[in-house]
Amino acid sequence: MPEHVSIYQLTGLAVLALATVVWAIGLTRVLRRSREAALWGRSAMLPVLPYQRQTGPDLESVQLSPAEMDAFAGLVRQLSNGR
Repeated sequence: MPEHVSIYQLTGLAVLALATVVWAIGLTRVLRRSREAALWGRSAMLPVLPYQRQTGPDLESVQLSPAEMDAFAGLVRQLSNGR
């Protein structure tokens, strides 16, 4: 053991090395499991994610009064610099 390194530094290094090994083993198991699921035709999606909708939300529209339509047209002209 080097003389200039404390026991706490060595313990911390050992704990970090052990955590790295455990993380790598866990990651390889998860990847292997998802690859096997893909080979067998099962969905490789995470089970905790909800399914995505196939259609978007319903469109909403609001009827504008003539004054609001004029104000909106004026705003569009102002933002487009009269183009």
